[in-house]
Amino acid sequence: MDGWEWTYEGYDPREERLREALCTLSNGYFATRGAAPETEASPAHYPGTYAAGLYNRLTSSLAGRRLPHEEIVNLPNWLPLRFRIHPDEGATGEWFTPDLHPEGLLRYHQELDLRRGVLNREVRFRDPHGRHLNIRQSRLVSMADPHLAALRTEFTAEDWSGSIEVESAIDGLVGNTGVARYRDLASHHLTRMGTGVEEPDVVWLRCRTSTSDVRIVLAARTRATPQGPPEATHDRLTDFRAAQRMILPLTPEEPLAVEKVVALHTSRDQAIVGPLPAALERVRAAPDFEGVLADHAAAWARLWRRADLQVPGEPGHVLRVHMFHLLQTLSPHSADLDVGVPARGLHGEAYRGHVFWDELFVLPYLNLHFPELSRALMGYRHRRLPAALRAAAEAGREGAMYPWQSGSDGGEETPEVHLNPRSGRWLPDNSRLQHHVGSAVAYNVWRYGQATGDTEFTHTRGAEMLTQIARFWAAISEFDRNEGRYRIRGVVGPDEYHEAYPDAERAGLDDNAYTNVMASWTLARAAELVRTMPVSRRAELVDRVGLSEGEPERWDEVSRLLRVPFHQGVVSQFDGYGELAELDWDGYRRRYGDIRRLDRLLESEGDSVNRYQASKQADVLMLGYLLTPGELTEQFARMGYELTEEQWRCTVDYYLRRTSHGSTLSGVVHAWVLARARHADAWSFVKEALASDVADIQGGTTAEGIHLGAMAGTLDLVQRGLTGLRSEEGALWLDPSPLPQLQEFGFSLRHRGVGLRLRMRPGQLWIGVPPWETSPVRVVLADRTVEVAPGEDTALRLSEG
Repeated sequence: MDGWEWTYEGYDPREERLREALCTLSNGYFATRGAAPETEASPAHYPGTYAAGLYNRLTSSLAGRRLPHEEIVNLPNWLPLRFRIHPDEGATGEWFTPDLHPEGLLRYHQELDLRRGVLNREVRFRDPHGRHLNIRQSRLVSMADPHLAALRTEFTAEDWSGSIEVESAIDGLVGNTGVARYRDLASHHLTRMGTGVEEPDVVWLRCRTSTSDVRIVLAARTRATPQGPPEATHDRLTDFRAAQRMILPLTPEEPLAVEKVVALHTSRDQAIVGPLPAALERVRAAPDFEGVLADHAAAWARLWRRADLQVPGEPGHVLRVHMFHLLQTLSPHSADLDVGVPARGLHGEAYRGHVFWDELFVLPYLNLHFPELSRALMGYRHRRLPAALRAAAEAGREGAMYPWQSGSDGGEETPEVHLNPRSGRWLPDNSRLQHHVGSAVAYNVWRYGQATGDTEFTHTRGAEMLTQIARFWAAISEFDRNEGRYRIRGVVGPDEYHEAYPDAERAGLDDNAYTNVMASWTLARAAELVRTMPVSRRAELVDRVGLSEGEPERWDEVSRLLRVPFHQGVVSQFDGYGELAELDWDGYRRRYGDIRRLDRLLESEGDSVNRYQASKQADVLMLGYLLTPGELTEQFARMGYELTEEQWRCTVDYYLRRTSHGSTLSGVVHAWVLARARHADAWSFVKEALASDVADIQGGTTAEGIHLGAMAGTLDLVQRGLTGLRSEEGALWLDPSPLPQLQEFGFSLRHRGVGLRLRMRPGQLWIGVPPWETSPVRVVLADRTVEVAPGEDTALRLSEG
């Protein structure tokens, strides 16, 4: 269907958790995994519902240590709707599950309708007595009303008459048990539960989180249609579960549907008296399933118009899946919430729902489609600026030290230990030394301003973040008189494999090239912003952050003198990287096959990846992802280094041979870098990036939550990577570099408030501005500048090479 459906045929319990993650439905406010409504948490299934930004903190006892940890909360399960042929009719009385009688499953078909955001399921079942029952099910999490979800189940008896018993429930007996690695940690976040019923067809459940004290209420309205009284109904309430049972008559080939509409509210919501009255009022006023669906589908149609992308073939199909998950995780509703960019979406409990640096891969896409959402997501970082200032002060530094993992309040949420599931050992986690997350925040502030022209944000909240991050880099940089350069010591780079030098007592590495170059870039942008912003805005900034005279000049000095290590004519990942041992890559591949998580393999052997020239993912090469070839050359020249095109190619080749790609982001970055460097093997990384989640190439990680940064990165690879698109000086700059396998594609975007359409064809670039726009767009290519007026379609022939 033109790439708008994502389907699964047959039932395979080994694949169900992966399918549940990829069939998650969300509206930016809350999300529910694609588990079948009759299933419970088990090795094959994991129903999970999560509200964006709703965290709770627990303390676990582990190896004699008390470890506090904050994580996104698995909320009460609203999905439960189970059924059985009524026992009085001679059946066994067992509730249907796909695992109970697999031989009775004659058809099992799941279809994710991407266009409308609906998950459909069709089941044909033969019970032990030979009776056939057809079930058609549709569910949604409303994009029109962020507090509503709905489930419709249609039953059709083929060759029998009788009754079917249906139970609709809200289940509060849930915990955060979806990630096996966390099984030794405390997992029950919900307390003070209570249930109730509102006649004739509504039940509700309320609870609180144990430490963050957020009140949560779900209310469910369940009705049978066509309208008519059921043979019997029963309310079944306990402290932890609110259920309604009804016995419904069935006659052959006459469908009967049960519709369940659910409202979710929490005490964090605005403009409500309380979550219980709000949920009850909303569920009573909600229309039937078709009415909820109509509003929901219309909201999705508006989203797709703004995020139109046309890529032919299977790549286009997968890209649409990626876009679907991005749009529903960070929807327009997210703009009203205090949320960041969760690394694993709202699709599971991996990484505990924390915010890392993934907005670095997400916001560049959103800037050109939903800039108001980019601004709101950066608001998450600005509200946590005070916490970043406190963290730096506690470390004896000035400025803002943003945490590697963020949650509710801006404190560092990186766990102190992590489990190697291969060896079963809990190991120290030093990834909190990834201070480069601050440069990611600064980069997003700067690029947002360039893409949108939103000087009001850039000169206020954006400038506060940028200058305080620059302050931190200036404070942490130490001048080495022997080198005549500033150095940054004791950090961890994006690679993550290397957390310390071999056999070193202290964690951290010196002069990580990515960290130093992006620190220099941040310092230069901060100094430039202070220098060029209007006098009145500068005075306000000086007053807000206490900017002292001469500070921008010091930033400029440090940015020019930060050290970048080299070895063998290539950029060193960090000081001493070239002195590490070479790894027997072929030997490890022969022994283990998949060596993406090389760190775990080596640790289980009693060895350490710190000893080897081996990287988990792009580190030095991240510079080629964030900066164009021209910008990269200019940045190195600013720092007093020459980086020729040949040196960069050699650097790319060097690390390509020494990277295990243990992160889904690695495929995105390498595809981008190789496409710009015009390497023949770029396409293999494009395919890997596209397959990372839909084929679960990491071997089980997607079932715990999708990788949102990698999904957004593939979209941006088409949008900016293959077109060389960037916003600068009020113009749209383009330097196309299409791949032989992907030369024809098109997409819409917004540039500084003006909508336009861009289409690539072999040797040609086509740009159109709709007639309803009021301003032209200036487009700059390597050999010309054109202005495209409203109502114009301009075809530009591209020079070869």
